[in-house]
Amino acid sequence: MQDRKAQNQLYQYFSKRMFVVCMRYAQTTLEAEDILQNGFIKVFTKHTLYTGKIPLENWIKRIMINTAIDIYRQNQNRQTESIEEKNSIHIESTIGTDQTSYKDLLNMIRELPIGYRTVFNLYIIEGYSHKEIADILNISEGSSKSQLSRARHWLQTKLQEHNY
Repeated sequence: MQDRKAQNQLYQYFSKRMFVVCMRYAQTTLEAEDILQNGFIKVFTKHTLYTGKIPLENWIKRIMINTAIDIYRQNQNRQTESIEEKNSIHIESTIGTDQTSYKDLLNMIRELPIGYRTVFNLYIIEGYSHKEIADILNISEGSSKSQLSRARHWLQTKLQEHNY
């Protein structure tokens, strides 16, 4: 796909929706923009891999998520966050979705530590299993479960602080 006009049209059509996906995984808006740009470079250079068996939007979204995961892996060595937890915490929320706006929740998710946020997004939003997440992020299933539990606990605490 070396047609610059077609590339621009594809970018214009999907970039806003894909930016939302990138924001779920990024620490900052600037990082989300980098993920988006790198993702679209992959879309344009690997377009021959698209078979048409799934909708184009899903294929592009998968590339954006993989790009975000690649960046996570690159930064993982620089992170000193502990991902181990001795006791699992089970959280049940009774908060209604009408009380918390989508933007508020997205901002809270973006405030999660990077490891928690990545596992939370992959498990809760993208629907991956803990085994799949462990394989993707090169961590144990227990670490995936622990980070998800910690993310839920962290989010519940934030919601309570904001009286949601």
